Amino acid sequence: MQFQQLTYFVAVAEARHFTRAAEEVHVSQPSLSQQIKALESELGAELFSRARGNIDLTDAGEALLPLARRILADADTARHEVQELVQLRRGRVRLGATPSLCTGLLPDVLRAFHDLHPGIRLLLEEGGSRDLVRQLARGALDLALVVLPLPAASPALTAVELLHEDLVVVSSAAGPAPGRRGTVRIADLQGEPLVMFRHGYDLRELTVAACRAEGFEPSFTVEGGEMDAVLGFVRAGLGVAVVPSMVAKRAGHELRTTPLAPPGLRRTIALAHRSDVAPPRAARELQRVLLERGRAGGDG
Repeated sequence: MQFQQLTYFVAVAEARHFTRAAEEVHVSQPSLSQQIKALESELGAELFSRARGNIDLTDAGEALLPLARRILADADTARHEVQELVQLRRGRVRLGATPSLCTGLLPDVLRAFHDLHPGIRLLLEEGGSRDLVRQLARGALDLALVVLPLPAASPALTAVELLHEDLVVVSSAAGPAPGRRGTVRIADLQGEPLVMFRHGYDLRELTVAACRAEGFEPSFTVEGGEMDAVLGFVRAGLGVAVVPSMVAKRAGHELRTTPLAPPGLRRTIALAHRSDVAPPRAARELQRVLLERGRAGGDG
């Protein structure tokens, strides 16, 4: 079994088309088909069904696909690790983070890292914690900033707590302040129009769970947005939103920030990587900067 064969197999599996896959990996279609047949012969099983012109994975192909992706990702990581110079003058880091952390924490941290190592390429993947955990497991990321606790049945990951962050309520500065006496209780959100994040967002689940714990279902005026969209809808006066304090600090004067009354809501951010593979050197350096500056900038 050769890396080239696995590359061709993954390309066909993703394109579901031999000609398009061949174009993607810059090889002729007959050569690609020949390598796929050689791989199938070695494994003793067909990887694709080709009924009526449709290309689908067989059961054997479905079983091989996640393993092939991980093997190729690990090989790519090893190649970059070997190619890095001793002084970290070149290399790359693949970092995953939730949208709120991309808005709140990462701009200053990545600026500091880039100043130290301007030759290191930073590849950022934005997504929810569940998606980032899956990306880590398949070897598509070196590090990921995720919200604890990790999803049930998570793969073997090492997660180091980075910071504890308070959540606050943001509202349009042009409208009335929510709550009383400078704070908002969760109970005050009953009947309050909320601008809500899309399904799968950690902040959505945390806010909805807090409202239900107080005995009511939250009322949404707009739902389904990412962080920037949610803040924009709040600025427009469509409702209030519960967001991390670091995001609120960057939100500008058009938004009013009101803390939640004790005990409030907090979330724990962790820096995670696969337990079975040490992050590349450049990723370890970014890990150091994140732990140093992230802990210094947290609320807890």
